[in-house]
Amino acid sequence: MTKVPNITLNTGARIPQLGYGVFQVPADEVVEPVRNALQAGYRSIDTATIYGNEEGVGKAIAESGIPREDLFITTKLWNDSQGYDEALTAFDASLTRLGLDHVDLYLIHWPQPARDRYVDTWKALEKLHAEGRAKAVGVSNFQIPHLRRLFEETDVVPALNQVELHPNLPQAELRAFHTEHGIATEAWSPLGRNNGLLDSDTVTSLAEKYGKTPGQVVLRWHIQLGNVTIPKSVTPARIEQNIDVFDFELADDDMSALTALENGVRVGPNPDDFND
Repeated sequence: MTKVPNITLNTGARIPQLGYGVFQVPADEVVEPVRNALQAGYRSIDTATIYGNEEGVGKAIAESGIPREDLFITTKLWNDSQGYDEALTAFDASLTRLGLDHVDLYLIHWPQPARDRYVDTWKALEKLHAEGRAKAVGVSNFQIPHLRRLFEETDVVPALNQVELHPNLPQAELRAFHTEHGIATEAWSPLGRNNGLLDSDTVTSLAEKYGKTPGQVVLRWHIQLGNVTIPKSVTPARIEQNIDVFDFELADDDMSALTALENGVRVGPNPDDFND
């Protein structure tokens, strides 16, 4: 079973650098892949209200027999629950579905700048953090101006920002800003979500060089950049492959070659424009 290194957040909490994401895993199918991930050595599970599978994630956690203190559970607040009171109510509902008395990390899923409710929402997350029911709080898909506004109008610096990040979108400026302010960077869609990244000549040639799969090469790039990442698969063999990235190291030139694949193309929405 692979042991994953931890990243220390600005709260002092430690998050495994590689976790298991359950985006788009149907509610009635999520228990088995989470169970497989836990058996393979994953200890960080990332879900969200909008995924509709928190209850199944909670069931897999309860059945695993793994002590709660050995797990790191993240969930996210969906857009229709932004606002101070709404966020507190939504958090309680998430805890109930998960069957937990706390989560390790609670995130605002999108800033929705046109709706302009994320500051009030963040103040609710500050309360949850102070109460200890969310051991750390953070954001997802926030851009630098959104983060600066939180710094100016609230008291708690987000522990983590979970954003789309892969070699086609390496987010160097945002990552540097995170580092400057003590915010961990977490990558969603770390493998580019079927955008052709894993079939590129650069990635396939490096996979051959290191005797690894293309996905393992890209995940190793994330690890060496210092990102936290949450690859998703429901295939048992792929779940095991994705965590098997701690027995090799990419050379500096190979890291640079992967970063040079940047083309600015997103596989998800632009946070500046996404207000649904």
